[in-house]
This record gives sequence, structure tokens and C-alpha cells, in this order.
Amino acid sequence: MSNDVTSDWLGDPEGVPDPVRAARQSAKPALPKRFYTEASVAPAEDGYRLVLDGRPARTPARRYLAVPQAALAEALAEEWGAQEEFIDPARMPLTRLVNSALDGVAERREAVVDDLAAYAGTDLVVYRAGDPARLVAAQAAAWDPVLDWAHEALNARFMLSEGVMHVTQPAESLAAIRCAIEAVASPTALAGLHSMTTLTGSVLIALAVLRGRLTPQAGWAAAHVDETFQAEVWGRDAEAEDRLARRRTEFEAAARVAALSA
Repeated sequence: MSNDVTSDWLGDPEGVPDPVRAARQSAKPALPKRFYTEASVAPAEDGYRLVLDGRPARTPARRYLAVPQAALAEALAEEWGAQEEFIDPARMPLTRLVNSALDGVAERREAVVDDLAAYAGTDLVVYRAGDPARLVAAQAAAWDPVLDWAHEALNARFMLSEGVMHVTQPAESLAAIRCAIEAVASPTALAGLHSMTTLTGSVLIALAVLRGRLTPQAGWAAAHVDETFQAEVWGRDAEAEDRLARRRTEFEAAARVAALSA
């Protein structure tokens, strides 16, 4: 019998929409009971491993759940230690993201970089509303500083578009963003950057958070100017607010993983 424990059930609770999975929602198994007393960190040849009652934890692909940064490993241990009678994957965003980094990003780095770089061609912050004036002003206030930062820090200048009309960005700007993405060496930091980008539709906002130009809270707010405006005009929808809250938790976890991976 192995002396390791695996977290193979710790998948993304939302992930890519899957109609088959959706049809089986009512048949989901009960959450597993917490089977360990203590979650801690142990130094090892591959970095710092998460250990549960002294036994190394593994990813779904059976790799050791280990990272080079002690602070990130401690954060994982805190997440596991915070589980109560049952282990709830929805409350473990750090673990899910690190599992993804170790099992996927590390072996598919070039594909992840390609995917992130593609966002620069259609980044959220370059597509602006033509009206009403209040929304135009809100977008400018939130997004112009991100574009200014990209120009100053990354040497990338972007063209704006009104509405959904596609605008071709300068090749040198796209190359500069790709260079900034490639500079993210750690698989866990790259996974964090990817998660922040897909959750917001903006690799520029994600890079600004990664580089410390924006706090995670400011980055999330900047990415959701339109939703905030619509809620102010039409009122708030409880179900939509709940979805946004869950996604915000994922975003902030991704930002934390990226910061701790530096």
C-alpha cells in the first residue's frame, strides 16, 4: 500500500462547460470526509511538499504536491488545514491551481504561452463603449492607466476600438506582451497568470496584477467596469452576483499563487 495520499478528486468545480457533467450534477458523490488530522510542509529534494499526517500528498497525475517556494507550500497547508468535517474542492482554489500547474502547465508551457499571447490581440481594455458618457468615462478611468503602464513598463502601445469592431494591434506590441509572458518562469506563476487572464479577458490586467501595478482587488474591479455599470443602471441580480463572487475568489487565489511563486 502506498504511503502517499492523492487529491485526484480536486478538479475545477466550474472549468469548461460540459453538458454530460451538468446532467450528472444530481448524482454527484458526497464530499469525502476529512481523513487527516494535520496538514503541514516538509522540505524535500523537489522543494516543499504538502504532507497530511506525515504522508506526502500527490496531484491527480500522481506527482508530489511540491513547490519551490516555502510560502506557497505553507498556503497550501493552510488551505488543507482549514477543511472541516468534509473536504470541499470548491474551497481549495490554491490546491486546484497548483495541481493544474504541476500536471498541465509545466509540460505544456509553450501552448500556455501561445494561449496567453493570443489575448493581447483582442484584450478587453482596448474595446470601448461609444456611449453612454458615464460608461465611457468609467472605462477610461479604469483601463487607460493599464494601457499607460503597458506602454511604459512593457514597451507595448495599443490601438483603441469603439464597440466590437476588431482592431489589429501593432506587431511589436504583441511581441512585447509575449516577451513579458515568456519571462514568467515558474509554472505556478504562469498558471496564476493564465487563470487571471481567462477570468477577466485581459492579459494586460493580469500582467499588471502579476507585476504589482494593480492589486488583485483593483484588477478585478477594472475587469468588471461594464458589469458594475449595468448593475447600477438595472439593479443587481442575486444569481449573477453569486457567480461573480465565486469567480472573484478564483481570481484572487490565482493572484496569490502568482505572487507567492515569484
